[in-house]
Amino acid sequence: MQVSIRKMGNSQGVLIPKPIMAQVGLEEVADLQVNNGVIEIRPFKRNPREDWARDSQRIAEAGDDVLVWPEFGNEGDAELVW
Repeated sequence: MQVSIRKMGNSQGVLIPKPIMAQVGLEEVADLQVNNGVIEIRPFKRNPREDWARDSQRIAEAGDDVLVWPEFGNEGDAELVW
C-alpha cells in the first residue's frame, strides 16, 4: 500500500488506516525502531508484572488480601515433622 508522508508540526508522519491498526494490534502506544534501513512499528509490549508490587500493596491496604478458600489440610498433617 502506498501512503503519503505528511508534515505534522516539526515532524513528518504517515497515517495508518484503522483496519491495519486492528490487524497488527496497535492501539495508543507503539514501539518504533529502525532495523536494517526499515522502519518497524510494532505493538508496545509492557512487562506484564510491571505494576504487581503497587497493585498488591493497594489490595492489602484495602483489606482485600484474605484467602479465597480457608486453609485446610489433609488428615494427619498435624503429626508430620518437617
